[in-house]
Amino acid sequence: MADRERRELMSRAAQREALWGYLFLLPTAAGFVIFILGPMLGALGISLLRWDLLTPPRFAGFANYVHLLHDARLHLMVGNTILFVIGDVLLNMLLGLGLALLLRRKLGGVISYLARLAFFFPVIVSVSSAAAIWIFFLQKDLGVINYYLHLIGLPKIPWLSSSKWSLRSVVLFDVWKNVGFYAMVFLAGLHNIPPQFREAAIVDGANEAQLLRHVTLPLLTPSVFFAVVIALINGFQVFAQSQILTRGGPGDASRTMVMYIYEQGFRYFEMGYASSVAVLLFIVIAALTFLQFRGSRRWVFYE
Repeated sequence: MADRERRELMSRAAQREALWGYLFLLPTAAGFVIFILGPMLGALGISLLRWDLLTPPRFAGFANYVHLLHDARLHLMVGNTILFVIGDVLLNMLLGLGLALLLRRKLGGVISYLARLAFFFPVIVSVSSAAAIWIFFLQKDLGVINYYLHLIGLPKIPWLSSSKWSLRSVVLFDVWKNVGFYAMVFLAGLHNIPPQFREAAIVDGANEAQLLRHVTLPLLTPSVFFAVVIALINGFQVFAQSQILTRGGPGDASRTMVMYIYEQGFRYFEMGYASSVAVLLFIVIAALTFLQFRGSRRWVFYE
């Protein structure tokens, strides 16, 4: 009898504990449903409609998705976005790793703190404020960058008004703004590498290049994997940088998929087609993220 009562008491305690757990999860679950799952399902439903926000929506089936295949402007936006992501991710990863390796070196306490603050400060500055400053930097005739290029005998570059340079200018700005974040991610990963691995390699006669290749980089792959996933997702969602710096121009030279979604939905009021482009973008991001997680089994090493 005592054993039965003890089991009942333990069962009630477990139920109360589970109930409190669900109650603590409820705000997060509600936020996910309201702000993430709900809008996703809403966008999917709207993508099957023809709706200009002024007249009642009409069911269009998959007509918007068929239009995706023949929209030459959208194909250009997809290409621009892919080029931006490639340049942005590569530069952020390489420069972020270089900065992390530099900041890992033993510096004075104040110097180390100021260096980390200087590199991370652009991350916390709003895109609009930073872009306003960079517009001045990148002006062809009065810009600071072209002034110094002229001093060393190089021609002035039309950073924001040339179809050749506008997208590169957006990449340059985004790397300047976000490289500090990835540097901190890599620096945290470097600090989590047990020192005995480096010490054992040094005892075996490894030099700095061999330490970096055979010890540091393999043990840093979890941080690299995290950084690449975040950089890819952020890259495909780029909007404010290009919108403020170049307005997507000249022409469509620096216009991205998110800018095209905004344009179709809120300039031309083609909400159904804008939603179908948003669904396409979600599928691309989800597929690439899935492939990264599947591929990470081959190159990400955990202790």
